[in-house]
Amino acid sequence: MKEILEIIEGNPKIEPVASKIKEMEKAGIIRKYKTVIDWEKAGEEYVYAIIEVKVALRSRTGYDAIAERLARFDEVRSVHLISGDHDLSLTVRGSSMKEVAFFVAEKIATLEQVQGTVTHFVLRTFKEDGDILFEKEHSERLLVSP
Repeated sequence: MKEILEIIEGNPKIEPVASKIKEMEKAGIIRKYKTVIDWEKAGEEYVYAIIEVKVALRSRTGYDAIAERLARFDEVRSVHLISGDHDLSLTVRGSSMKEVAFFVAEKIATLEQVQGTVTHFVLRTFKEDGDILFEKEHSERLLVSP
């Protein structure tokens, strides 16, 4: 991003946009730039799981304390407060189903505030962060046969 901003600086049509972007980065509005990678195509397959967590709240603390603790694990990719039968939803990444299962059993389920978990393994990802990860199949058939 730095290189792009250097290119557009001095351009009177684009400079106000670059200036606004810098302001939003400093204010923490723009938090990060990232790339969506199709790990299957890259040849580095990971196992993802969605873990629903039921939490017992402590007095004077809300969901923030346990959510912050869970978010600090490297395996945890995202943490969401959700409605329904469970309180938190985690997206977890590992190299195998066994690794994810052990992570949940040894690191998540053993926390004092965790009353229970439900694990859903992701079998295939079709869309990630707004990007579709599959191409339409192209038919090899002729539209009109001779």
